[in-house]
Amino acid sequence: MYQERNYKGWKHMGMRVERQTTLADSVTLNGIGVHSGGPASITLHPADANSGIVFHRSTKTGYVETKANWQQVSATSLCTVLGDPHESGISTVEHLMAALRGMGVDNVTAYIDGPEMPIMDGSSEAFVEAIDRVGLKSLGAKRRYIRIKEKVRYVSGDQWCELNPFDGTRFDITIDFDHAKIGRQQLSFDLTPDYFRENISRARTFGSVQDVEKLWKLGFAMGSSLENSIALDGERVLNPEGTRWSDEFVRHKSLDAIGDLSLAGLPILGEYRSYKGGHRMNHCILVELFKRPEAFEIVEADAALEERHSREKGHAELIGGLQVAAFGPDVS
Repeated sequence: MYQERNYKGWKHMGMRVERQTTLADSVTLNGIGVHSGGPASITLHPADANSGIVFHRSTKTGYVETKANWQQVSATSLCTVLGDPHESGISTVEHLMAALRGMGVDNVTAYIDGPEMPIMDGSSEAFVEAIDRVGLKSLGAKRRYIRIKEKVRYVSGDQWCELNPFDGTRFDITIDFDHAKIGRQQLSFDLTPDYFRENISRARTFGSVQDVEKLWKLGFAMGSSLENSIALDGERVLNPEGTRWSDEFVRHKSLDAIGDLSLAGLPILGEYRSYKGGHRMNHCILVELFKRPEAFEIVEADAALEERHSREKGHAELIGGLQVAAFGPDVS
């Protein structure tokens, strides 16, 4: 049980007042699994307030339910996997989760027909387009957040990541590869739906041809191709169209971080910084966070302030404060 403390004097955040959201209609995406190379399909359905993101994976004996939650993470070496990878696991969830978090979708029920998410083009673009196509529906419940109160840090060799107090949601991601096309790249931004759509969602996964060939021999990455990843061979990018940005690599690592941290169960109010991070480090920072209940609290928009802004502005537009939630998320 995490403590919930009274919190007063919240600084003006300049964020839109938002109730919880879900999709306005169902939408299906079809593609291939990046590891199996076989067909993969997922259907996203609207869900009730406080449901969160819940996957229903088809198996030989029926559907198995798995919540999109950090406690369900079972592997992070090649991608983020939820659930038992040998029975009912779901791999490569990070691109969908990034799209849902980036676009402000709180509640979705997802039915998936096998062990892998469709990789699409290796980014979140197709998921963002699907969300835009059906639109969002506002729900009656107020959105809840995990507010970072104290720094939480995780270090592994020369890699590190940390969550810091911040009045908003900010990412500061640095990568450093011994590769002429990548090198050291850094990106810092405040997460909003517009910024995510325009600057993050289209960033594709990447890897060297040599690494992919090794994975093929092990039976992985069978669906990897120039249509769903950036392929590097020495100092060359093999994709005929090149990269979408010169720093597409750090943008994709930022996309992964958004998706992985969404597994906290609620949006995080704070700054996430990482150096040489990846799926494992992103998961480890959540493990560290929930070991320290004094480092965070659950807060929600103050209904009274929403009503006041609605009267004064003619519509609810800005959060003037947050209050400690009457109940916490399913994160324990």
